[in-house]
Amino acid sequence: MKTFERLGLSAEILRAIAAEGYTKPTPVQAATIPHVLAGRDVLACAQTGTGKTAAFTLPLLHQLQHSPREHARRIRTLVVTPTRELAAQVESSIKTYGQHLPIRAAVVFGGVGIQPQIRLLRRGVDILVATPGRLLDLANQGELDLSHIQCLVLDEADRMLDMGFIHDIRRIMKLLPEKRQTLLFSATFSKELKRLAGRILRHPEHIEIARNETSHQVEQRVHPVGKSEKRALLAHLIHTGNWRQVLVFTKTKHGANRLSRQLDDDGIKTTAIHGNKSQTARTKALKDFKAGRVRVLVATDIAARGLDIEQLPHVINFELPHVPEDYVHRIGRTGRAGHTGEAVSLVCAEEAGLLHGIERLIQSPILQQVVPGFEPDRAWSDLKDENVTRSKRRARIKKSAAKRENDRGRGAGRPRQGRDATP
Repeated sequence: MKTFERLGLSAEILRAIAAEGYTKPTPVQAATIPHVLAGRDVLACAQTGTGKTAAFTLPLLHQLQHSPREHARRIRTLVVTPTRELAAQVESSIKTYGQHLPIRAAVVFGGVGIQPQIRLLRRGVDILVATPGRLLDLANQGELDLSHIQCLVLDEADRMLDMGFIHDIRRIMKLLPEKRQTLLFSATFSKELKRLAGRILRHPEHIEIARNETSHQVEQRVHPVGKSEKRALLAHLIHTGNWRQVLVFTKTKHGANRLSRQLDDDGIKTTAIHGNKSQTARTKALKDFKAGRVRVLVATDIAARGLDIEQLPHVINFELPHVPEDYVHRIGRTGRAGHTGEAVSLVCAEEAGLLHGIERLIQSPILQQVVPGFEPDRAWSDLKDENVTRSKRRARIKKSAAKRENDRGRGAGRPRQGRDATP
């Protein structure tokens, strides 16, 4: 069995790892760290929650510890991430594992004032963690010199491509020296990612760990339900299960805001996090959620990438994602670092195709359970009836949706629970 000691990390780093309670590396860490320490380029593909951040922060800290600092203000290592939350998480990891080392780290991202970041850079840092936009802003203002970078890390590279950062990445590459070590980490391995890797990596070590597989520590289930009953079912599950920390995924920012307000009306303290929120609001929402002041955090996929919540017990798919791989990312928020977790998907008939795509991806059916009092409409039953044609299914789905709209117009439906409902 591999241990952190056998990977060749320094005594100071091993002391920090032990203080965090870790005794053995995860598979992606055991496979990646030796290659990074040897100075090789790496292309690592591993799902969310497998320890990718430590897989590069640990060996990079070791390298910096044992290489001389030629100039106090020269940045030696650059880590680029797609979101502010992920950037903050990476910087936190660097400070945690580098607490016994004389290594300076900083994080820069948009949504906050640039002047404090400029002052921080002028004092000098060894490792800079940044989002693409703010990194280029600082470079364009002449406040950033990347010509002495020894190692570049692109973290969550697949998400950066999804978010349209490819042109920013190309501009960043022009600011870097050609002779450098490059590490590319991703949760998925698309054609676009292969092309990017081919342009920026030199004879890389290719590491792939459990791609598109869900953790055995996560219990998954589906609750079939009518679309208009999803919010009431979610409130019911939270109340009856006495759930105290729940991360809920929606597809849109507007949907996240609406669901947050509705759950508040149901007596469940809730907040939302998405791209339209200011960085101050996003930081406060996450802090309140981690501290238990808020029971439910409603998030979109982009905002949730990089959220690291220790021992998060419940992840809810209020709406299934259009991209099956995003399901794996979502439920990877729970069942982390050896802890168990629960992933629940509320699925209406219109989402049956998305559910089938997810099951094909993970190569396993997901247990379906109907909650009494929240039975799905006839359209869901038709999906399992091979004698009902596809056109009839679509027609019944539309008819069911129209009936729900009419019912809402007449004020029909389940009475709303008040703010004083028993939690």
